[in-house]
Amino acid sequence: MSLDNPEDRKLAVLARATRARARAAEGAAIRDTDGRTYAAASVNLPSLKLTAIEAAIAMAVASGCQGLEAAVIHTNETEPRDGDLDVLGEFARAEVPTYLVS
Repeated sequence: MSLDNPEDRKLAVLARATRARARAAEGAAIRDTDGRTYAAASVNLPSLKLTAIEAAIAMAVASGCQGLEAAVIHTNETEPRDGDLDVLGEFARAEVPTYLVS
C-alpha cells in the first residue's frame, strides 16, 4: 500500500519521529475516527513489553477513542506482526488501513 493520503503521510512522519526520539525498535501512529492522532514507540522493559501499535492503542483507549481510520508502523520488519493486526482489528472492529514504513 502507498501513502497517497496526506493525513496518512503525517502518521508516517509521527511514527518515524517517535521511534527516533525513543531510540526504539518500532514507532507507530494511529488516527482515530475523530481525526485525533496517537504516536508511541515500542516498550522493552524487563517487566513490560509492548509493540508500538499496542502502546498507541493503549493511549487511544485511555483517551476514550471509539474507532480508528488508519495506522502506520515504522520498523525494520517486512510484515506487520500478527499480534499488531489482531489488536488493531479487535479495537477497531473493522479492517484498518495499516502501512508499514522503514
